[in-house]
Amino acid sequence: MKITLLGNIELPYSSEAYYCKTLRGMGHEVIGLQEARAPGELVLSKALQSDLLVWIHGHSDDTPGKSMADVLGILKDKGITTMTWHHDLFFGLGRQDLIYEAPVYKYIQHFFSTDKLMADWINEHTHVRGHYLPSAVYDKEAKMLRKKSEGKDVVFVGNKGYHPEWPYRPQLIDWLGETYGDRFGWYSGEEDSLGLKRGLDMNQLFADSKIVVGDTLCLNFDYPYYWSDRLWETLGRGGFLIMPYVEGMEKYVRDSVHLRFYEFGNFKQLKYLIHYYLNHPDEREEIRRQGHEHIKQNHTYVHRWRKIFETVFDK
Repeated sequence: MKITLLGNIELPYSSEAYYCKTLRGMGHEVIGLQEARAPGELVLSKALQSDLLVWIHGHSDDTPGKSMADVLGILKDKGITTMTWHHDLFFGLGRQDLIYEAPVYKYIQHFFSTDKLMADWINEHTHVRGHYLPSAVYDKEAKMLRKKSEGKDVVFVGNKGYHPEWPYRPQLIDWLGETYGDRFGWYSGEEDSLGLKRGLDMNQLFADSKIVVGDTLCLNFDYPYYWSDRLWETLGRGGFLIMPYVEGMEKYVRDSVHLRFYEFGNFKQLKYLIHYYLNHPDEREEIRRQGHEHIKQNHTYVHRWRKIFETVFDK
């Protein structure tokens, strides 16, 4: 299959870059175009020679030259399938108004979202076909590495300066730091952290560390069927994960088998789980291994793109 993909492909660890590598690894021909720089005329000419246009609407609402609304309209008339796949939450955040303004929500044919409520809204309020599809991990980096050094007992990966609508993140990081001191490591691109980890460096961090504490934006602690890709990234890269439970997760992973769940805001429960698994390394390592194998076998971008093709081409 020939695929034109418009997105932030130049950032090596962006979702779009992983999509390109995944699709090429699956044997497809991929024409990658950088968002905000590729003119609409170029997008159209490449897409007209393709079976599928994938537009990941990230940091750019449109293209120079011919608008994406025009591009998508022409492609639809010519019988070329168009789609997007969003990993972000919009409802309840300051950027929610984008769903009423950006052309991707009006003229794309298929809208895949890691937020089920958004996919449902798309189906109810637009002519676009919405589909719920959780995120995943890049299959070539779904590896469990050997331990190289003595890492931290507890780690957190991600920025503290997150959405202002989610004050839980900095509270969690601060609590972990106050509770575990030098035994805790916070890794991000922010100044006070221990630095950013990407690619297989993150796999090595998880191999050397004992416990990874996760987080995900969950409005009012009860927003169902949306969670951060750190669920797939941590388990797929070999981390032992303690993650706050979100409704819907149980359809994909099993508590005490692939990871451990805790209740949002229940730091007493979180502290108990951390203490327990620090003192029961055999149980911890078995869950780590099972979680990694489960994600590797079922939840990589290869699995997700197979599902996408089955959906948009009815195969």
